[in-house]
Parts: sequence; structure tokens; C-alpha cells
Amino acid sequence: MINPLKGLGELNELRKQAQQLQNTLKEISIIEEKGRAKVELTADMKIHSVKINDEEYSDLRDALNDAIEKAQKKAAQKMQEMGGLGNLLGGR
Repeated sequence: MINPLKGLGELNELRKQAQQLQNTLKEISIIEEKGRAKVELTADMKIHSVKINDEEYSDLRDALNDAIEKAQKKAAQKMQEMGGLGNLLGGR
């Protein structure tokens, strides 16, 4: 007999793993300096600081974070239109 709830358990496990990964990425800090510019971000693609000549540019930081978030949403939408991650991995 096929257990229709088995898929829900697997989905729940995938969600847990995704959340664990997201939490891990938030803890990885990257600092990059080029010339007079310095950018600090975490591996979850959240920019925490943008400085030029040691002056903080919070408006630029906010604009970059908004642009990254919009790009991620558009990428997720395009993946769904293409059949989702399962289709890309040969799951369908």
C-alpha cells in the first residue's frame, strides 16, 4: 500500500534542511575591499555595510539589498515556470 503522507514527511525534511542551510549562510561573513571601497555581506546575500573612504552609504546598501531580493524572486518565479527544481534535477 502506498503511503500518501510519505511525501509530506520528505517535504518537511527538505524544508528543515533548507532552513539549516539558510541559518548557516547567515553566519558566514565576507568583507571585500577594492581601492577606497569596502563591502561587508553574509553568504545569504545580505549586504550589511557599504563604505567608500570609510564613509557609510546606507542608501546604497539598501538599494543593493532591494535589487538582490527582486532578482532572487524573479529567478525563483522563472524556475517555477520551468517546472521547479524537481524538473531541473530530472525528478519529473
